[in-house]
Amino acid sequence: MQPRPAHNARHWRAIWMLVLATVFWGLSFPTVKALALVHAALEPGSGNWFITAATVGPRFALGALALFAVEIFRARKHTAGAKDTRTTSNEWKQGAGIGLFAVGGFILQSDGLQFTEASTSAFLTQLAAILVPIYLALRTRKNPGWLVWVCCVLVLAGVAILGHFDWRAFRFGRGEFETLLCTFFLAGQILVLDSPAFAGTRYLRITLIMFATGAAVCLVLALLTMPAPAALFTPWASAGFIVLTLILTVFSTTASFLLMNAWQPKITATEAGLIYCAEPIFGSLFALVLPGIFSAAFAIAYANETTTWTLLTGGALITGANILLQLRPPKRA
Repeated sequence: MQPRPAHNARHWRAIWMLVLATVFWGLSFPTVKALALVHAALEPGSGNWFITAATVGPRFALGALALFAVEIFRARKHTAGAKDTRTTSNEWKQGAGIGLFAVGGFILQSDGLQFTEASTSAFLTQLAAILVPIYLALRTRKNPGWLVWVCCVLVLAGVAILGHFDWRAFRFGRGEFETLLCTFFLAGQILVLDSPAFAGTRYLRITLIMFATGAAVCLVLALLTMPAPAALFTPWASAGFIVLTLILTVFSTTASFLLMNAWQPKITATEAGLIYCAEPIFGSLFALVLPGIFSAAFAIAYANETTTWTLLTGGALITGANILLQLRPPKRA
């Protein structure tokens, strides 16, 4: 059983830093959708996968460059020799693992946002939180308990409502399906980050490797799907593309993952899980106001979202299930 830390100033700072991370993640949902619309207007002949690669890749690449500059600056301040700056094998493995899972999730989520609403995507993404205990139960071959199964039913009900599940065809729409698939990658990212095999790794170093891995994957996808070589550079002549990319890079990628990797280990898993439940709430709030602002600023057709019964009901079921899941009493050894 993980001991609960004392509620001192550092503990509360960790809590608020993770709350800030969920704000930044919530910001990403309408911003990613707006960026895809800007890119599509600039290059009408581009396919969805190229738009996704060309909008996700720069976030990882710019984040990697920023952290690389920070690491160079830190290395010059060290005086104890190369040992202080050498990347360990565990840092390479963990950073690359997190990067592969993260970029897979980001690509599917970003592509899915081209076919569904930002608020719907935000709540569906929470499926990742319940996949982790299910995976651990299957791996250890232990029944996770009735509460976990009840939470699974609540989440699936919420997913069906939010995803507008077609009971006749027995399928979701493309956007909802891709968002649900992305949650498996996000769950894998959580498991790699929390693996005890990587204890002692440095969060700046693994985040840098994570970003570099994501950028490399997106570059390969962009090269395979680009309509023409010039398509890689055309969007960078647009102020809207640059502004939205910088928002996502600074807040929803670099800052949010640094906050998560640095502060999550300083509180209990239960507290972190409860805090992350706020992400879709912030995402939905941003989706109520930002689309109209982005549309006016960047000449795109993206209307503000509205609260519907499906959003409120499905979102409440998923969020409530995750809160119950995080509050469940720990099992005795």
